[in-house]
Amino acid sequence: MESDVENQNGNLDEVIEAVAPDPEIRPEECLGIEHTDPCTIVIMGATGDLTARKLLPALFNLYLNDGLPVPFQIVGCGRTQLNDQQFRRMMEKALTRANRMDSSKWPAFSSALHYQSVDYGNPASFENLTVLLTTLDQEHHTQGNLIQILNGYVDGNEEENGNGWSRLVVEKPFGKDLQTAVDLNRNIREYFQEHQIFRIDHYMAKETVQNILMFRFANSIFEPIWNRRYIEHVSIIASETLGVEHRAGYYEQAGILRDMFQNHMMQLLALTTMEPPSLFEPDRVRDERVKVFRSLRPFPVEKLNEHIILGQYGSGKIDGKPVPAYREEPEVNPDSLIPTFARMKVYIDNWRWQGVPFFITSGKRLAEKTTQIAIQFKEVPHSMFRQTIDGAITANRLILGISPDEKITLTFQTKNPGAQMCLRSVTMDFLYHKNYTGPKLDAYEKVLIDCMLGDQMLFWRQDGVEHCWSFLTPVLSECETCDSRVEMLHTYESGGWGPSAQHILI
Repeated sequence: MESDVENQNGNLDEVIEAVAPDPEIRPEECLGIEHTDPCTIVIMGATGDLTARKLLPALFNLYLNDGLPVPFQIVGCGRTQLNDQQFRRMMEKALTRANRMDSSKWPAFSSALHYQSVDYGNPASFENLTVLLTTLDQEHHTQGNLIQILNGYVDGNEEENGNGWSRLVVEKPFGKDLQTAVDLNRNIREYFQEHQIFRIDHYMAKETVQNILMFRFANSIFEPIWNRRYIEHVSIIASETLGVEHRAGYYEQAGILRDMFQNHMMQLLALTTMEPPSLFEPDRVRDERVKVFRSLRPFPVEKLNEHIILGQYGSGKIDGKPVPAYREEPEVNPDSLIPTFARMKVYIDNWRWQGVPFFITSGKRLAEKTTQIAIQFKEVPHSMFRQTIDGAITANRLILGISPDEKITLTFQTKNPGAQMCLRSVTMDFLYHKNYTGPKLDAYEKVLIDCMLGDQMLFWRQDGVEHCWSFLTPVLSECETCDSRVEMLHTYESGGWGPSAQHILI
């Protein structure tokens, strides 16, 4: 008998592998850069910060990983008067500063870089751009395919005209309230159809954000308890140690609610709470996200203090170094009432989530830079250990780390070693990139690939934009016009975790 048992145990690994195979997948297979059509990429505002910090590094890294089509051309546009060589040197310096330069590959890549100065108020300026694009298309055979990454000017190139496809990449913000979002879309739709419009939210392209859906719907152990019966509350936080930096002009008009809540935070909420789509296809996934936005309980603006806490950072220390208060930052109104911190309590009125509070928090100049989603499960219904264990048993918690800690952590209870009956909380960690040595795509590289492929899975659809603005516009209006606006804005010390008043919401 013992020999039989030993024989069975000896083959246990083989039995497990037969039942639940775990095939090894080569890293290059998961990179998944598909073939894309030849195209010309036009970047409006190419001399700005976004191009130097995000777009050009992303495009160059795609080139290094054979992720750009063959052939491709890149045209930068802006008010600044530059020629091709000056623009190339500017981009070379930006890549070198970011430690993203590969000198051996730069000459070939830079030969596809061009520049055209434009006067946004002069139609003739865009006629010159059209001539350049036509010439490049004829010389390099990009088949009339065009991606325009821009904030202002749009020029239609309908797919039906037989001259290749045209796609518009729109960076946030998508308006500043519901009406401006509708107006912006109306202007864009004069030239482009919805399937040509790619509204970027780079949070959606983060690997760990995409992993939320895989975690929920590709595993059977959590989905049965992903609802109001087992979850006490959910906390979504995106904190920064940085202040307003060089964005004061924009931030004085936007504030934290427009800057973070209308887009990033709402998308994280949707991915955490959406129902499984019937197929993993762009429109079906986006349909489910929109259903979440439609189910948001109207915000009780008559009880603001019970559902939202606003704050503005004062002076303090970050990494041991003193930093100024928001009102002391360059280009900030010294009497500014713009919030740099917000914590909201919201509810989703549907069958799965009825009654579960969602705490959404984002702020600047906080103690750590972190983005995470914490699922707090309910306590056990009664304790069979009430006569042997003092105190309450800590409920289970699941944390989905987005950045910079890309991991999943599950906290649960076990017996502490020893003769006495004592419980201790332990954690089980999954580190997202552990044992992975292959190439990685950052968020902007992923969205650029998807634009070239025409895949809108990770992009906003206009109905989603409007539903989110419909929810937030009354909040913004009340917060910016109410008589208690000054009292509502709590000053918090830089380097801490925000206003002390936020405990009121719990």
